[in-house]
Amino acid sequence: MTREIRKTVCPHDCPDTCSILATVEDGRVTICDGDPDHVFTQGGLCHKVHRYAERIYSPLRVLHPMRRAGGKGEGRFVRISWDEALGEVADRLQAIAAEYGGESVLPFSYGGTLGLIQRKAGHAFFHRLGASRLKRNICDTAAEEAWLATYGLNVGTDMEGIEHSDLVILWGINAVHTNIHGMHFVKRARHNGARLVVIDPYRNRTARMADVHLMPRPSTDAALALGIACVLIQEGRIDRSYIEANTFGFDAYKREALQYPPERAGEITGVPPEAIRALAREYGRARAPFIRVGNGLQRHTNGGQAIRAIICLPGLVGAFARPGGGALWETFGAFPVNFAAIEGEDLQPHPTREVNMVQLGDTLLTLDRPPVKALFVYQANPAANVPDQSKVVAGLRREDLFTVVHEQIHTDTVDYADIVLPATTSFEHADLYRSYGHYHLQFAHPAIPPLGEARSNLQLFQALAERMGFTEPIFKRTTEELVRDLLAVDHPYLAGITYDRVVSGDPIRVNFPRVGDPFAAGFGTPSGKLEFVSQRLADRGLPAVPGYVPAIEGHERKTPEYPLQLMTPPSKDFLNTSFGSVERMVRSEGKPRLKINPADAKPREIAHDALVRVSNRRGDCLLYAEVTEDVPPGVLVAESIWWTKHHPGGKGINQLTSQRLTDLGECSTLHENLVNVAVVG
Repeated sequence: MTREIRKTVCPHDCPDTCSILATVEDGRVTICDGDPDHVFTQGGLCHKVHRYAERIYSPLRVLHPMRRAGGKGEGRFVRISWDEALGEVADRLQAIAAEYGGESVLPFSYGGTLGLIQRKAGHAFFHRLGASRLKRNICDTAAEEAWLATYGLNVGTDMEGIEHSDLVILWGINAVHTNIHGMHFVKRARHNGARLVVIDPYRNRTARMADVHLMPRPSTDAALALGIACVLIQEGRIDRSYIEANTFGFDAYKREALQYPPERAGEITGVPPEAIRALAREYGRARAPFIRVGNGLQRHTNGGQAIRAIICLPGLVGAFARPGGGALWETFGAFPVNFAAIEGEDLQPHPTREVNMVQLGDTLLTLDRPPVKALFVYQANPAANVPDQSKVVAGLRREDLFTVVHEQIHTDTVDYADIVLPATTSFEHADLYRSYGHYHLQFAHPAIPPLGEARSNLQLFQALAERMGFTEPIFKRTTEELVRDLLAVDHPYLAGITYDRVVSGDPIRVNFPRVGDPFAAGFGTPSGKLEFVSQRLADRGLPAVPGYVPAIEGHERKTPEYPLQLMTPPSKDFLNTSFGSVERMVRSEGKPRLKINPADAKPREIAHDALVRVSNRRGDCLLYAEVTEDVPPGVLVAESIWWTKHHPGGKGINQLTSQRLTDLGECSTLHENLVNVAVVG
């Protein structure tokens, strides 16, 4: 028996981007461990990735090209050769583009991998085809626009340095589930005497660790942040010298904040006024307060301005100027790689329309001039992950829609494909990885050969380009050439980071301060300062100063028909739908559950573990009740996205979510849902 340890990287949509030591025995991955040499992840892995071999060798793994043999949604296929598959796909795409125009083809991809080469591999192909452009806005674009409007650069305080903080606030992030290595640094700060405050609408595993847990109603975070700001300003707990030297628009922001004294903020949020005052005073007293901003709170119709309101707080107290203080959302801005060199924007024959992935349902059912006639899905599972599923599924069932799915696992979406193509996992191809939770760049070599006839995204789109007669040089470039292209930038963050260093496999830290002010050289805004007032937003007709606007499906808009707010945050065992094929994770999670407060369960005669129907105007799904005080009255929580085939009744939680977009960034509003619930029977 041969036994080797091979270094690779977790590809999944998680801020930690872990370095993995894979044990390979006779060409087969047997176990995955964390790499102790990675400064951020420090040898740890989540339990999902520790057992990743169960996903690689899942009985649901797609190993060969297939053609649909039954009705759409039935999941019945016959095996075909790659030559047949490529021929059929190329012929159909060419025929559809010839009859309806290139825009009748829609690529659909997202977070199945965060590797830069494979994630971007299809862009040049679809640009050359003249296909519709996909706006990949489902996750984080509201926060991105808010962050850039306020700070100008998508960077923040390095969590490796927060051990110097004396107050850590985790705002809208269940980090025990979603940022487990970041929690190591939170614990280190607490060991050094820091207090931990968690702000989250329900009592989750992270909240149970906190010194203080505030539970604002869903969609009201902006009012809470403004209430804190009001106290800081009224009581003089602000750093005036920092404000004068490093911020823009304080007077206008002050006028807005003073409209939210704790009594008004408390009435909106449900947080007691004294708790708001206490947190504001603690924040103002802290030597180096740090706020870790989560992704979930942006996914409301007022989510962008909520992020803006929160991240103005460090500007009031000068938190960035103090080691360990400041704020962090994502770190992508620290990796200014040359995407233009690999995306092939210049190949577009003419400007093409953009389609928001959040609105796939309406796109498939109502978009015309031209209608979407071909859907090409890779690294995504829209039959489970995308909102307003009744419309999405109706669109996927269209007999006149040619659907190609390139996938590792037989997911819900595969059931609707006309052609299924087998995809490699990250253990079977090479790729370059950045992170959105730390400041390290990593390269992964293949740990094992591809299973079956699986091909990587890069191999697939290069083969299709050849079949389609696309002769541009970009379709012949090797992984090495593409990585060199990505690194060919003149930027201080990447100075000295060469191809040879990267492919060594060791995590390489970009040139970004571990401790100290990430904006010491200035903010990236037009003023060069932290902008309480954003002229950039004002020029687009958007509020220049962050404020509170009631959410369209917030608590102020409850009705007797739909009196409950539903949130859909992540669970510990799944990451979106990526681990729905791993039986161990499914068993660990148990069953699709709905957390409901006893005050809401009792009048509806809902007992613990009862099968209940959650419904609204968009749809319904069945879940098992978990009656608990962990959620407040009026709020329901369904953790994770189960595959629809695992749900009783065969319909998932995204039957209930909306195609409505956020105030900034046109992001999804997945956590803003008014519903009702009743016992089935």
